[in-house]
Amino acid sequence: MRIDWVRRHCLSMPHATESVQWGDNLVFKVGGKIFAIVALEPAKVWLSCKCAPEVFAELVERPGIVPAPYLARNHWIALETEHAMSAAEIELIIRRSYDLVIGKLPKKIRATLS
Repeated sequence: MRIDWVRRHCLSMPHATESVQWGDNLVFKVGGKIFAIVALEPAKVWLSCKCAPEVFAELVERPGIVPAPYLARNHWIALETEHAMSAAEIELIIRRSYDLVIGKLPKKIRATLS
C-alpha cells in the first residue's frame, strides 16, 4: 500500500482537503478539522486516525498499532507500518475517523458541507 492509495481514499470523501503540515506529514481535513495524517518520510508512525473510545483500547493492543503521539488523549491511533492492518481495515478506520470528525463539527459548518 502506498501513500497515493491513502491519499485517493481520503480525498474521495466529500469536502476533504489535504495539506502538508509539520514539515513532512500529509494531513487530511474536513471542515478545517483533521481526520487522517500520513507520514511522507520514514517515521515512527505511518498513519494516524481518530477512532471511537470503545475501539481505541482494542486497537492499541494489536501489534503495530499504538496510541498516536500527541493525539492519543483524543482517541487517535497510529499504525507503525502500512502492514499493521489490511487495506480494507485501513479504509474502514479512515472512513470512521472522517465520520467522527464530521459529527463533532459545529452545526453551522456541517450545514455548509451538506
